[in-house]
Amino acid sequence: MALSRGTAARLALPGLLVAGGAAALAFGLHLAFPVVPQLTAAVGLGMVAGQVPAVQRLLDGALKPGIAVAARRLLRIGIVLLGLKLSLVDIAGLGGETIVVIVLVVTITFLATLWFGKLLGLPGTQPILVAAGFSICGASAVGAMSAVTRSKDDDTATPIALVTLCGTLAIFVLPVLRIPLGLSTEDFGVWVGLSVHDVGQVVATAQIAGPAALAAAVVVKLTRVLTLAPMVAVVGLVERRRDARNAALPAGHPDIVDRPATKRPPIVPLFIVGFILAMLARTVVVPLLDDTASGAVLEVADVVQTILFSLALFALGSNIRFRALARTGWRALIVGLASWALIAALSLGAVYLLA
Repeated sequence: MALSRGTAARLALPGLLVAGGAAALAFGLHLAFPVVPQLTAAVGLGMVAGQVPAVQRLLDGALKPGIAVAARRLLRIGIVLLGLKLSLVDIAGLGGETIVVIVLVVTITFLATLWFGKLLGLPGTQPILVAAGFSICGASAVGAMSAVTRSKDDDTATPIALVTLCGTLAIFVLPVLRIPLGLSTEDFGVWVGLSVHDVGQVVATAQIAGPAALAAAVVVKLTRVLTLAPMVAVVGLVERRRDARNAALPAGHPDIVDRPATKRPPIVPLFIVGFILAMLARTVVVPLLDDTASGAVLEVADVVQTILFSLALFALGSNIRFRALARTGWRALIVGLASWALIAALSLGAVYLLA
């Protein structure tokens, strides 16, 4: 029986309050240790909370409805607001050659990771979620892709853990390699933007080399984010065709792919449409405002997006169980590390090529 909106809101409130408190704590950790991005701190707190037996019982009980709302609905609203960071004018300023290279790096990493994940036999939808997270934009890509693949929470938790681990390692590893690799400040920023996963991790890594590196990294990274919409649309189309093939086969046929008992996903989910509209607003509408108004709009949107992502990533992190990962996650770890190495190598080659 469907719950009324009021009842659903009351059930969700405890979990949302806990996620909000965790987001505030993550902000405090970021202030105390600026090298740690707030979103990385949020998912880390969730991962720690998910290992405590007493907290696990609460997460699986009274807190579960609110945690589910944060991990899904709030994440999708945050993805919509992410579009306000993207200006097509800034992306066009990169030049056609750079844009083509970015698309190639994303596509090759996605397909290679998907293939390797299936080769190692990752369960469920983990191969495609790991591929999306490492090639496009980390946890937000995992969340977006899980919507069209109708992934279980268990399948989503492992890719979130992997992109958090590798993205955090990048903050410390990539700056050390800049001088030995002979990268200029701008080239280092391009490398970071091409290879690091979440936007917050990109900022934390690139700012170490200075403002020029940070500016280059953010533009390149946001261009990678732009590939999220077409990737999700393609996967949505594949999922619908798979459902249609299943429906045409007789019951019990060995070629039927087991799918969750839910309605077919749209080719382009509504929140991805919102993401595209927000991007267009950033390109067309925001520049029409005066500097004060446009700055205020973008600043408020950025703060709200960060808050929503912090709540969502704490919720996603809290679904991770290290004991289960220790039994079954070694293959996913191999795939994640291989994908991280691949995108770093491809990106470095692209930087040398563009230079």
